[in-house]
Amino acid sequence: MSECHIRSLRVSEGVIRSLRVRDWAIRSPGYCRVHDGRVDFATNPNDGIRIAYQVVGSGPPLLLVHGSLLTHTIWRTFGYVKALRPSRALILVDMRGHGRSDKPHEIDAYRMDTVTDDLVAVLDAAGIARTDYWGYSYGGRAGLSLTAKAPERISSLIVGGGSHGPQAGAFDRLFFPGCADVLETRGMDGFIDEWNKHRLFPVDAATRAVFSANDASAMAAYFRASDVEPGLSDEALRQFTVPSLFYVGSQDHTRLDDAHAAADLVPGAELHLIDGFDHSTTPAASTEVLSVVHPFLTVHPQA
Repeated sequence: MSECHIRSLRVSEGVIRSLRVRDWAIRSPGYCRVHDGRVDFATNPNDGIRIAYQVVGSGPPLLLVHGSLLTHTIWRTFGYVKALRPSRALILVDMRGHGRSDKPHEIDAYRMDTVTDDLVAVLDAAGIARTDYWGYSYGGRAGLSLTAKAPERISSLIVGGGSHGPQAGAFDRLFFPGCADVLETRGMDGFIDEWNKHRLFPVDAATRAVFSANDASAMAAYFRASDVEPGLSDEALRQFTVPSLFYVGSQDHTRLDDAHAAADLVPGAELHLIDGFDHSTTPAASTEVLSVVHPFLTVHPQA
């Protein structure tokens, strides 16, 4: 039986520190009543990198994993946390190299096998044996890899704008050719300026602020690691047994074929198109996305 650690809980008689509250549903490990939302850190036991996470809400656990160059706050910005926290304990993660997590500059530090170890470390630190998983883009790729590597930790899988195949050239197609080189030589501001030249519309102020907060050297290392990532075999996806849902923007030409291919391979998987949105705008379509995800989570409650 796992435990949720609730620190600094204020009560009428004062502050009780490090109060430990046992799970209230024994048959569903990690199914916790109260979470205080403070930022904690899990440590990858293989390389010592610290991964920032927080747990908010109440109910069965749902691990939310963001895309490249973003942080866990994207789930708050577009209303996912507000919609889900009344019925779910949400584990919000900053992937290595992003947000408050450590930011190594070595290419090898961003191998997908290491990234999935980060996610396992977060679940272990949070006392959660098994969880539903929802990831977008980079987070979706990580979810596919985690399901293949540690299926006993995943109850159901939601992948938005993800891909299971090799990632060679993916960032050059998504942003612009030579984007990792620009990150290394001109930093985040230079990267954003160059990206502007390849867009129909200028980068908005909010996106510029989020991207500018990144460590350019860490992001360059991550981009280069992704570029040589072999991905998962088709056979690996055919072996999935967890309920799975894929969604992708109908205008997401970088991921549309990949989403179709992955959904065709995973037994019983659902595939939904988010009409009128591309890779960068689909996360903002929270109303449309939640309209397909909510029924899935209801039909497939955590085992």
